[in-house]
Amino acid sequence: SKSLSDEENLKLFGKCNNPNGHGHNYKARLLISFLFSLQIDPVSGMVINLTDLKEYMQKAIMEPLDHKNLDKDVPYFAEVVSTTENVAVFIWENLKKLLPVGILYKVKVYETDQNVVVYKGEETISE
Repeated sequence: SKSLSDEENLKLFGKCNNPNGHGHNYKARLLISFLFSLQIDPVSGMVINLTDLKEYMQKAIMEPLDHKNLDKDVPYFAEVVSTTENVAVFIWENLKKLLPVGILYKVKVYETDQNVVVYKGEETISE
């Protein structure tokens, strides 16, 4: 965090505090909501076309984040600490811009098998 001293960053972030950065292989899972207000397309039988969903995921997640140094290559993280929590918020906000209203239920981001963040808009649940 740019707002903390080197000592404070070390105390707060431990081994993840590295001025040259460090890598993660995040996994993200999206849960699409099937609410009664959403209509199933009578021709396709789907709430959202999976080809369209894959395209939205490519634009919202892969293009801005894949093989990137979050702190240096992603403008959003220039002022926001690149924690797993903030990665989940970033993904949520990007997807919400592309998906039909009300369809995104939650974003689940795995930093490791033990470090998982679930984000549902303003409601965050750690698992």
